[in-house]
Amino acid sequence: MAATPKQPAPAAPRRKAGRHRGEGQWALGHYTPLNGNEQFKKDDDSLNVRTRIETIYSQRGFDSIDPNDLRGRMRWWGLYTQRRAGIDGGKTAVLEPEELEDKYFMMRVRIDGGKLTTEQLRVIGEISQEYARGSADITDRQNVQMHWIRIEDVPAIWEKLEAVGLSTTEACGDCPRTMIGSPVAGIAADEIIDGTPALEEIHARYIGSPEFSNLPRKFKTAISGSPVQDVVHEINDIAFVGVEHPEHGPGFDLWVGGGLSTNPRLAERLGAWVPLDEVADVWAGVVGIFRDYGYRRLRNRARLKFLVADWGVEKFRRVLEDEYLKRPMLDGPAPAEPSSRWRDHIGVHPQRDGRFYIGFAPRVGRVDGSTLAKIADLAEAHGSGRVRTTVEQKMIILDVAQDRVESLSEGLEALGFQVKPSPFRRGTMACTGIEYCKLAIVETKARGASLIDELERRLPDFDEPLTININGCPNACARIQTADIGLKGQLVLDDDGNQVEGYQVHLGGALGLEAGFGRKVRGLKVTSAELPDYIERVLGRFQEQREDGERFATWAARAGAESLS
Repeated sequence: MAATPKQPAPAAPRRKAGRHRGEGQWALGHYTPLNGNEQFKKDDDSLNVRTRIETIYSQRGFDSIDPNDLRGRMRWWGLYTQRRAGIDGGKTAVLEPEELEDKYFMMRVRIDGGKLTTEQLRVIGEISQEYARGSADITDRQNVQMHWIRIEDVPAIWEKLEAVGLSTTEACGDCPRTMIGSPVAGIAADEIIDGTPALEEIHARYIGSPEFSNLPRKFKTAISGSPVQDVVHEINDIAFVGVEHPEHGPGFDLWVGGGLSTNPRLAERLGAWVPLDEVADVWAGVVGIFRDYGYRRLRNRARLKFLVADWGVEKFRRVLEDEYLKRPMLDGPAPAEPSSRWRDHIGVHPQRDGRFYIGFAPRVGRVDGSTLAKIADLAEAHGSGRVRTTVEQKMIILDVAQDRVESLSEGLEALGFQVKPSPFRRGTMACTGIEYCKLAIVETKARGASLIDELERRLPDFDEPLTININGCPNACARIQTADIGLKGQLVLDDDGNQVEGYQVHLGGALGLEAGFGRKVRGLKVTSAELPDYIERVLGRFQEQREDGERFATWAARAGAESLS
């Protein structure tokens, strides 16, 4: 009699993967790549793409670029493909990358701490004019971005940048990106501590090193000893904030886990005081935790803020001390409240050496190569040849003698820059937008510039500090959640039922004093055409209803929906 066929054993019930397993954390032994980004990073260190750019792609042209290099590794050298002209915002989410992108690049010049010499600024201007159709934008991370870059020209651009001490190394990508620092570090008369040596040590030891060239996602650093807290420390992965320890003197308070985008989270204090000469080691320890324990399975959960949220600050500090520093850190005090409601250094300010620095306001960070060269000329004629960029898309000229302040201010005004700008010009920021960005849905730069003009015309006497941040998509590159008025680009319906460019409105966000995210009023969306009317209306209600000395953010938090609509 034939044997009865053996039946397969019943399958074991599947366990639902939780956060404790399968998140791609190297420290827990999960080295197998769980998505395409992790695979291409494992296949080849992204820093190695430079050789291929120089020897292959720049010789053979755009069509020769490997897709994993084009849309992945080239970011480690500050290069993104830009949006192809003529594609409207409704197609952003439905087209494939190769359909959205043009055969030109955005190039981001890395400027740690916003520090530039006039020679460097002039070279950026020359590159802009020769290779980038004159484009140049100052970002809210102190970089300069240029567009229309051809792959054939990239090696020549690198040669020009590096000849004056600049680079694009790790300006983008899953690595330690440009480190923001106080633009008046070592200069301002009221500074608590100068963080410049720490920035320079970190850069020398770790930037461009394979040690941290493969992180789960981007890593953002802020270091400032300014009492105005001028580096938006609350929304960086790691931040060192100047404080005075009652026993040990000036040093830094350590913050971790901040970030915006679609899941915003404010950084938290670890309660640790860090002396200047230990900042680089502590920084490396935190980056090491992110590299080893960070989540690599899902890109939308791969930032440090998710790990900090899951662990809590006590565990994070314990792991940092026990596994990475091998020693305890000193407890320390929290920073004082910011010494100014404006943190952008606009205007004329005293330096510690008796000279002055002058901050001035371009419109939403937009300049051009020719203008950068003219700014360099002014800085050399009136100062010592040192300029700075800020995290508010502004610029500063240092080392101006008192008898040269007025003539420099007049020279800047002649170029269209204001030393005493209106709150609207001073406080309006915009991301790149649909003009160049493949993720964007709406226009931002021109919209922001025209909005400034219109609000200055309509509300000439408005003089309260106010931030208006305009973003072309949900990713919050322009920090919409932390603005008094944050505008997130999306397509909306106008009164006739037509789909047009518009914005979801966030109201009452803030950093520094009473930091928090703005509120969204249910259903409140504004078309681009309605924007000036809407902001004029809301600011009018603010002025009518505010209590003595009340900030816009405080009023917006308590105002009824009818006052905000």
